[in-house]
Amino acid sequence: MTTYQTLLYYCYSPIAGAEQFAADHLAFCKSLNLVGRIIVADEGLNGTVSGTKESCEAYMAAIHADERFAKTDFKIDNVNEPSFIKMHCRYKSEIVHSGLRDPNIINPNIQTGKHLEPAAFQKMIDQDDVVILDVRSNYEHNLGKFKNAVTLDIENFRDFPDKINELARYKDKKVLTYCTGGIIKYGKEAGGEDFEGKCYVFDNRIAVDVNTVNPKIVSTCRNCGTTTPKMINCANPECNEHFTQCDECGEKLQGCCSVACTTNPRKRAYDGTGYYVKVPQPINTGK
Repeated sequence: MTTYQTLLYYCYSPIAGAEQFAADHLAFCKSLNLVGRIIVADEGLNGTVSGTKESCEAYMAAIHADERFAKTDFKIDNVNEPSFIKMHCRYKSEIVHSGLRDPNIINPNIQTGKHLEPAAFQKMIDQDDVVILDVRSNYEHNLGKFKNAVTLDIENFRDFPDKINELARYKDKKVLTYCTGGIIKYGKEAGGEDFEGKCYVFDNRIAVDVNTVNPKIVSTCRNCGTTTPKMINCANPECNEHFTQCDECGEKLQGCCSVACTTNPRKRAYDGTGYYVKVPQPINTGK
């Protein structure tokens, strides 16, 4: 039986000629028969790739052999099948879109928070002088988050700077933050204790289990309000909203978030998963 892995990682390290690096890196990933999504920017790499165990090990070895990325921390998830269908590697202005591109404002290579291993994070989460802050998007933390975590009403991380003033009341607290890869690692090394719900992932799995100690479902169906851990994309491609929906409502609404979306002529066929491969939009030539 073939064993597959999915790797989550990021690394802030300057890349000269990042656009060309992205093109070359895409060819390299394809040579290893990897699939996934990688963002390349002048400031570093942010990616999720998936393939056989051998291909993933070869990829990690190559990344670590490059002195720019030697300290990259890979979060490894064993999966039954590759977590993507295609391989994408694209150049963008930031590896995490914050909207703050000035390196004098944000430069993790100069100033960053203290990294905690899962065991240390676990010891701190119930301390009185600690607040857990979740800065992921609404659809992510609605699906699952750490118990008592503070969340922000944001649709994308680029909205975060506008919310900073809301956090002033925690200025005297120790603030713990986390990302998708950190949640996955916490689940594997600390059992995921006190992470409530599922973790949203940016691949065709959509949501993965984390907590094997005291699991709890916290998300509810958008349409009927029943408890459900299932998250999908609206079958209407012009909506494509991320939302939680139970199987019963999924069948009734054909995987759409509303009755209105079921009438869209471009509605995609719902197969029960709610995951759709992006297809090119038709081009209007004016003829």
